[in-house]
Amino acid sequence: MNKEIDYLLSPKAIRERTKKIYDLTLEGKTSFEIDESKLQETADFVLEVIKDNYPSLEIPFHSRWGHFKVGNTNRVTQIDEKLEGVDPLEKARTKLDLVITSVLLDAGAGPTWSFKEGDKEFNRSEGLGVASFHMFLNGDFSNQKCLSADGKRLESISADDIRKAFQVSDDNPLVGLDGRASLLKSLGNCVSSKPEIFKDARPGNIIDHMIETHGKSFKAQDLLKAVLLHFGDIWPSRINYEGINLGDVWNHPLLGEKDDLDSLVPFHKLSQWLTYSLVEPIVEAGVEITDAHEMTGLAEYRNGGLFIDKEVIRLKDTALYEKAHLPDSEVIIEWRALTIQLLDKTAEIITKNLGLSSKEFPLAKVLEGGTWWAGRRVAKEKRADSSPPLKLDSDGTVF
Repeated sequence: MNKEIDYLLSPKAIRERTKKIYDLTLEGKTSFEIDESKLQETADFVLEVIKDNYPSLEIPFHSRWGHFKVGNTNRVTQIDEKLEGVDPLEKARTKLDLVITSVLLDAGAGPTWSFKEGDKEFNRSEGLGVASFHMFLNGDFSNQKCLSADGKRLESISADDIRKAFQVSDDNPLVGLDGRASLLKSLGNCVSSKPEIFKDARPGNIIDHMIETHGKSFKAQDLLKAVLLHFGDIWPSRINYEGINLGDVWNHPLLGEKDDLDSLVPFHKLSQWLTYSLVEPIVEAGVEITDAHEMTGLAEYRNGGLFIDKEVIRLKDTALYEKAHLPDSEVIIEWRALTIQLLDKTAEIITKNLGLSSKEFPLAKVLEGGTWWAGRRVAKEKRADSSPPLKLDSDGTVF
């Protein structure tokens, strides 16, 4: 692979390119100002949230799996019971089929939608997680109506299928039905067109590819690279280079012209979220995944909102808070870049406070235990609808 592309698909590039934006902000050249004196207070708040959520500090990776356990119900046990006695690799494929389809259905739900499960009701990401779990449990992603996802069935998914499964109605509207169906169709096309990677046209076959390529021990960023290369066709095509869809990568004019690779700032938010979500089933199958601390934080609105709401960063032009911004706008690219850097700085303060190393307490645990929930908590304190402090005009494949 071209070395420049290889670099842009790495956590190293995310950190180095976002640091350039951070440094430019310190020099007063972007739309934001940074008040680093607020970082300690923010890290203390995040640590308070971590200890509220996980008093023992036994924190799983920041992933989709937590959403399957909301409402004091561990729904994953339903899958485990149905797969009792099944070969560990097949069990992993099944769980990967579940989590991959669920992640692709996890775009913003809108403020009014909810999903009823018995006498309980869930909204936003948790509701989407529970709804997609039941859709999978019902066999809706398989032509055989079994616990799997197959390419042909995914290619035929319609917005109406999702409408029924997610209890959508005029009184219970869900944002982006067509977009969700389109992503699942793209997943179906992707796994069907790559038999050398997905031998049975199942998303979960990614575990077979990783073992064949790396054996039973590999780095988290090896898994990320596989996700970026082999699932990259799913995402809307933005910047293509030598036939490769670079995905969540954006040009910032302060770094160079549009056709200059040095101008590109990668985030790979959803691909990293997906990678974090693949770790648990793969490890359960007896495969070792190392060096999770090399992965970066997620540049999305809960983490980013935390730093605006805690006044670590602020827009110079306050009128920009009132406008809706597209993902390719300079404001959003800068906000996301600052978020990546500030998550690292926050994690460093927290691990130092706990007397742990980044390997012992990787960023994925800081995200799951604290920053995401802290961002939600402070948003709720400041705005009745818990919306982010910046208005977003997004298609659901970025945030």
